[in-house]
Amino acid sequence: MTEQASVVVRALRRSDKAQWARLWQGYLAYYETERPTEIFDLYFDRLIGDDPQDYHCVVAEMDGTLVGLTHYLFHRHGWSVENVCYLQDLYADPSVRGTGIGRALIEAVYKAADATGAPGVYWLTQDFNQAARKLYDRIGKKTPFIKYSRA
Repeated sequence: MTEQASVVVRALRRSDKAQWARLWQGYLAYYETERPTEIFDLYFDRLIGDDPQDYHCVVAEMDGTLVGLTHYLFHRHGWSVENVCYLQDLYADPSVRGTGIGRALIEAVYKAADATGAPGVYWLTQDFNQAARKLYDRIGKKTPFIKYSRA
């Protein structure tokens, strides 16, 4: 657990479901997409499950309200013995952007990766996500890879 001023970064709890759903909905809206209710339920169950190969979630809480989230996954990699960590989703409520919430959430994922012996953490973002990319340029290393997906 990490504390910055009145912000606590901690693992997701079952009792957080409604607040988590509000934040994830904000994340999805930012990327102009939607998911059906059954995906929300399935994803939340995965996030709070105990399978080490399934998704994990860390949230940022301020005065009892969740203000940020990150979802991450450990997986095998063909170039290393250890798992690597994929940071899939990162979102801070617009009201707290620029206050260090994003950095604290990424650092919590780094800490989780270190604790499991995963040497690498990586993530993707949209080209237009300029505000987040300013943070990512400070806390990570931009790679030359270009993502392709099935047509």
